[in-house]
Amino acid sequence: MMDTRDCACGQTTVRDDAAQWFVRLQEPVTDVAVRRQFQAWLDEHPQHRNEFKVLQDLWGAADLVSAARLRALCEAPAVLKKRRPVLRYVVAASVLAVALGLGLFSGLNHPAPYTAEFSTALNERRHVVLPDGSMVDLDSRSRIQVRFEKDRRNVELSAGEAMFSVEHDTSRPFVVETGSGKVTVTGTRFDVRRGASETRIVVEQGTVKVQGHDAADNDFINLTAGLGTHVDAQGKVAAAYAVNPTEMTAWRGGKLVFNNASLADVAEQVSRYREKPLKVGNTAVGNLRLTSVFKSDNTDALLKALPGILPVAVRTLGDGSQEIISK
Repeated sequence: MMDTRDCACGQTTVRDDAAQWFVRLQEPVTDVAVRRQFQAWLDEHPQHRNEFKVLQDLWGAADLVSAARLRALCEAPAVLKKRRPVLRYVVAASVLAVALGLGLFSGLNHPAPYTAEFSTALNERRHVVLPDGSMVDLDSRSRIQVRFEKDRRNVELSAGEAMFSVEHDTSRPFVVETGSGKVTVTGTRFDVRRGASETRIVVEQGTVKVQGHDAADNDFINLTAGLGTHVDAQGKVAAAYAVNPTEMTAWRGGKLVFNNASLADVAEQVSRYREKPLKVGNTAVGNLRLTSVFKSDNTDALLKALPGILPVAVRTLGDGSQEIISK
């Protein structure tokens, strides 16, 4: 029997709560407190997670409804069109009703294929909920291509950085590809950053398997919580090393935390938050190390502070980009 709870406006079911969260998460959510509230609600009772997953599966199954039928469902009264969240709720509820009418529940054990692409602009962060309930947080100037099949969930990180919170499903591994490497999980929380010369992986919770893109099945590195690694351009995976996941994923809170980071790495990360790239003048400058914390939406402050921290200067080039050089 459906679990119910009393509220000020009468009784509301867990399914109602799941629907409200489902609709709310269709919009990008950057508020950490909101994400924590949602996670707390999921963890409160197994029924919560089950109901939310049903909605996700049905929403994905809506691809089976004809385009004309979906357009008809979206023709809400003009008064609702002025209230986007309400309209979205009406459309979502209508599509779910159609899915029920078509008997799509019978196919939930065989998920329909799903493809999508998500990206962020300069200084934009985006929260994405995938059809299986997995969640992805995208940093500035990042892009992923998602492809779900019957026995595999595949995501390609083609640019930038993303934090993945993967729903557990042993029958459908979740694979993140980055060109030179890939990360395979069945359910965990981890961060992947794709740079110009290497891909960095950090695990916050659970276990992941990291491989070079063309590596044999038995050639991999296992990472557990608090460990990280990187994959170079040739697909070579470094041995696991201890990391601070909170520091290395501080971008979710709008911070850039550098702990003995090379200036070459600093410049590459900072470039994602600037109109024009930040460069290092030579290898010697690029090898200098920096430990500090800055706001990602104010990288000018970092450039002003650098000459007071390290023996460097910052100059502006003819194309508007900036370069860190030796004093």
